[in-house]
Amino acid sequence: MKILTASQIREADAYTIANEPIPGIDLMERASRACANWIQTHYPPGQPVIVFAGKGNNGGDGLAIARILLEAGYRVHVAIIQHMEHASEDHIMNLTRLKALVNSPVQVVHAVNEMPAIPAGAIIIDAILGTGTNRPVSGWLTNVFHYINNKAKNSTIVSIDMPSGLMADRSTKNAPSVHADFTLSFECYKLAFMLPENADRVGTPVILPIGLHKDYMQHVSTNFHFVDRSIIDTLYLPRSPFSHKGTYGHACIIAGSYGKMGAAVLATRSCLRSGAGLVSAYVPTCGYTILQESIPEAMCITDPAGEFSGSIHDLDQLGITFKAIGIGPGIGMHPSTVKSFERWITLQRQPVVIDADALNIIAGNPSLVQFIPAHSILTPHPKEFERLFGKTTDEFERLGLLSAKAVAWNIYILLKGRFSAIACPDGSIFFNSTGNPGMATGGSGDVLTGILTGLLSQGYQPKAAVLLGAYVHGAAGDAASAHYSQEAMSAGDIIGHLGDVFLSIRESASTNKL
Repeated sequence: MKILTASQIREADAYTIANEPIPGIDLMERASRACANWIQTHYPPGQPVIVFAGKGNNGGDGLAIARILLEAGYRVHVAIIQHMEHASEDHIMNLTRLKALVNSPVQVVHAVNEMPAIPAGAIIIDAILGTGTNRPVSGWLTNVFHYINNKAKNSTIVSIDMPSGLMADRSTKNAPSVHADFTLSFECYKLAFMLPENADRVGTPVILPIGLHKDYMQHVSTNFHFVDRSIIDTLYLPRSPFSHKGTYGHACIIAGSYGKMGAAVLATRSCLRSGAGLVSAYVPTCGYTILQESIPEAMCITDPAGEFSGSIHDLDQLGITFKAIGIGPGIGMHPSTVKSFERWITLQRQPVVIDADALNIIAGNPSLVQFIPAHSILTPHPKEFERLFGKTTDEFERLGLLSAKAVAWNIYILLKGRFSAIACPDGSIFFNSTGNPGMATGGSGDVLTGILTGLLSQGYQPKAAVLLGAYVHGAAGDAASAHYSQEAMSAGDIIGHLGDVFLSIRESASTNKL
């Protein structure tokens, strides 16, 4: 799914109006009915509804929603916020339609002290400002937002298209806005929805189709995409019935140190569960017994530093050509490990997966960047990203830095988070759609490293591997949380549900080809 800018959404509306063709007021009615249907599906008519409507087209949506809910038997009160002098034409038309109803409850609010009371359990419809917001809100609207946020704590706030005051394509980090529980938006996600700084403003985003013209949606160009199942089905490579273990490559996981052998176990096991034909784990000698006993399907190569070594000292001795290599989980920052990695990275010529302490080593010696092979995959969490690239003032700036570094280094960078952002060498960014807070537990990143390495080993190109890998990782986490709860699940549970995810993808991809 494409993620469009506010200006592109306006272009999509205009294109649809001109080429469907459909009058603008009827397109607004279509959007409003989609919102009203969602509200009717989730909330019974007995709950009071208060609609806060602005004087632009977003307010027009709110007035149309109010009319539809009134006709469906809801108790609706409408407060028109007098934040500008002139109303849009569609707002005026919808206000006329609303007032034509018997006992239509419409109030015009000129000051905060005129705001209606908000009863507990009410449904608050926020339709004051939409995607047209292009600068931080100031003046008395700030007090309106504070009133709604503070008085609606025992109610549910549903924002239409955008939470009022939130900008779609720029940071609203330090500016006032409505804090929604749900945001009902149209056709596609907005960039602002993807970023953690807006999580408590957007709430749960809900994307409603309203029939924007397919020609525009198909041909409009954007660097931002949301990875949904339709994309994943195109990436999946079914297995040949005449394949053998060599078909799916020999993968190597370089991981572990004394006290952190669990990271090596998780990464190695997930690499196997992701389909690699053969998997070797390169570990310090202290991890030999652990690996051999816990993962009999994997081969174990030990660092030649000595019988009781607790860290990796000499990657020069690896000596085998692998189809894919993942490095970093739990290797630590022992001086010998650092020196060995610095030598090893200069010799790599094929894409590798770099995670955890391997990223920290690069952060400590930025000159190593020049040796990272083209199209490698880096998987930092936010703190590792900051150590690698420096601090940013807000998450829009961080997104720009993420993309710039992926382009400059000719690599893929997967910035882990709720909607993990995957920056590509061509400047595009993909946001992963799967995953949940239960995955915020030690070892989840190690599992991801194994998945990505396993996919590269099978012959997936790096872009396909990182998009599919992130999706599968998150989907397995979703399955694990459904089984164990977000609180009780662990990283190993993610591995345990990888099979369910691959079965689902295989079935879906096969169905789409029929």
